[in-house]
Amino acid sequence: MNLDNPKYYLNRELSWIEFNDRVLDEAISKANPLLERLKFLSITGSNFDEFFMIRVAGLKEQMNIGYDRTDAAGMTAEEQLNAISEKVHRMVEKQYNCLNKSILPKLKSEGITFLDENELTKPQIDFLNEYFTTTVFPVLTPMAIDQGRPFPQILNKSLNQAVILENEKKEAMLAIVQVPSVLPRFVRLADENEELSLFISMEKIIKLNIEKLFRGHKIISVSPFRLTRNADLSIDEEDAGDLLEEIEKSLRQREKGFPVRLELEKSATSQTKEILFKMLEISEDEVYEVNGPIDLSAFMKIATMDGYDELKYEKFYPQPVIEFKEGKSTFSTIKKRDIFLHHPYQSFEPVLRFLEEAAEDPKVLAIKQSLYRVSGNSPIVKSLIKAAENGKQVTVLVELKARFDEENNIQWARKLEMAGCHVVYGLVGLKTHCKILLVVRQEDDGIKRYVHLSTGNYNDKTAKLYTDTAMFTSKESYGADASALFNVLTGYSKPPEWKKFSVAPIGMRDTFIHYIENEIEHVKQGREGRIIVKNNSLLDQDIIKALYKASQTGVKIDLIVRGICALRSGVKGLSENINVYSIVGKYLEHSRIYYYENGGNPKIFMSSADWMPRNLDRRVETLFPVEETKIKDEIKEVLEIILTDNTKLRIQKSNGDYELKKHQGIPSLDSQSALSEFYSEKLNEKTEKSTKITFKPKKAKYL
Repeated sequence: MNLDNPKYYLNRELSWIEFNDRVLDEAISKANPLLERLKFLSITGSNFDEFFMIRVAGLKEQMNIGYDRTDAAGMTAEEQLNAISEKVHRMVEKQYNCLNKSILPKLKSEGITFLDENELTKPQIDFLNEYFTTTVFPVLTPMAIDQGRPFPQILNKSLNQAVILENEKKEAMLAIVQVPSVLPRFVRLADENEELSLFISMEKIIKLNIEKLFRGHKIISVSPFRLTRNADLSIDEEDAGDLLEEIEKSLRQREKGFPVRLELEKSATSQTKEILFKMLEISEDEVYEVNGPIDLSAFMKIATMDGYDELKYEKFYPQPVIEFKEGKSTFSTIKKRDIFLHHPYQSFEPVLRFLEEAAEDPKVLAIKQSLYRVSGNSPIVKSLIKAAENGKQVTVLVELKARFDEENNIQWARKLEMAGCHVVYGLVGLKTHCKILLVVRQEDDGIKRYVHLSTGNYNDKTAKLYTDTAMFTSKESYGADASALFNVLTGYSKPPEWKKFSVAPIGMRDTFIHYIENEIEHVKQGREGRIIVKNNSLLDQDIIKALYKASQTGVKIDLIVRGICALRSGVKGLSENINVYSIVGKYLEHSRIYYYENGGNPKIFMSSADWMPRNLDRRVETLFPVEETKIKDEIKEVLEIILTDNTKLRIQKSNGDYELKKHQGIPSLDSQSALSEFYSEKLNEKTEKSTKITFKPKKAKYL
């Protein structure tokens, strides 16, 4: 078979839209609590924002320069844009049907109501008039458009009102009013009985008072709209004198990229549409008329507001990690054996405590860490600053090119530098995406290195929302590789012969393919071939070909891929032995685990990398083995629980669509809930010796 045949591959962008549709299904599902459904709906909105700003913008650039090469699925940029427009238009209609026909009416029955102008009482109108005069009016800047005042620069993702006016001469005119992002999008109104939560949107407040902005003119119509622009930074790192300054300069241009999408309320007049199309130079395919409030991501503030706990998921508190006992040094604990962490089921606290202890411990000589995305008030950064103030050598690799976190990371980089940390920005042309923390300590028997390796970012906030796995180790081989990696990243050292790691962009793809081919050899020799992968994306064509060959040989393959997957499963003669699954649930699936049966002696790896060309060719990533039997057994149990899910696990069909796994006749099992229970049970074991896992799914034969 010709494994380059486009019919064996799914288009990246359409696969991503399919993923976002699975997120939307969680908003539609009545099995989820109501405010959680609103949260999922909000996430689909913010997901689309980034998709248009980066992916659609990139395709539009390709089309504009006449780039006519096809992708692995055989589609040109123009064909992809047409298919995207068709799919997204259908999905936008689905989003607003979910909002208007299901979520908003149910919220109203629970006492959470979004009011229209004609539903306001006199006291509420009086309050809004006062609020507009004192708070809103001072920050508004109405912009008239005529010969002397050209069409203004509409900022990326800003919400605006297009106002059609009529002057004394009966001439129609246009003005633009930007809805201020510095004020709440939804304003809470008083309820006479203090039993209801009543809200009205900022654009409706402005519309109620629009005549105060244009005195002496007749208001014909007021139509909210929102423009999305290209926001992908293009930075010439080779010629950049100072990368930090270059990125700061590019960030200022992000607001002014070319338009890729116009969102407009369906009620907008034909005159408004005609003017906006002309002024913004946007085609009809790029216009998305919506039946409701523009920008669904704004509902996140409502979904996460205080109170209404009965409309949210039951609160879960991450379990303490039993190995890290109160009052006991984290170093002495890690020195005994490797320790596995699984967030958010287990607490992120041991990582914070490890770094806090390192910052204060007089025996610690140096700390080296990579930071990709960190939280707003990061305890990680505070500990690094404390360590530098205590005289330790602190080296921090801050990735300035982490998309949409550039500004945040620049601020942290400056604070760290001012505290005396040595801050570097990585290698030219590459993003540093590996998650690694190295502590060098002087001990009685010499220098000892302690390493933390993770699949997720050093972010205490997302550690409660994302599923990630990590490992502490003090093994010399891991410490030597960690030191060598930082020497490559901060100096001019060439990559060494790694003892344990595989490091992208050199060699990681070959490592993955080697272990896939190893399973093929086991099958040829009469043994079982088995691969289980859990990651976020599968796009790399070389790896997909290797998987197809493994399937054709008889290797059984389960791929748990959260988002994009270009591989087609279940194709006769090609991928009959491959199952592709996706989980969308309470937590964002983010861990990356690679399991190979290896003839009965399983090889298990964790990594910062997905199976995408960007991870394997354009990023610094780490892949590291899990060697201790106890940890391997735990990871095997985790994978078995995930594969036994019959509530949130969706199965890919050969056409790229997904359907929920059916569970007739057997008890329903949600793997995220089951893993929460699993780690609660694990904590309840009385001694470290009795860590036998008690959770056993019925009839599970995956491992």
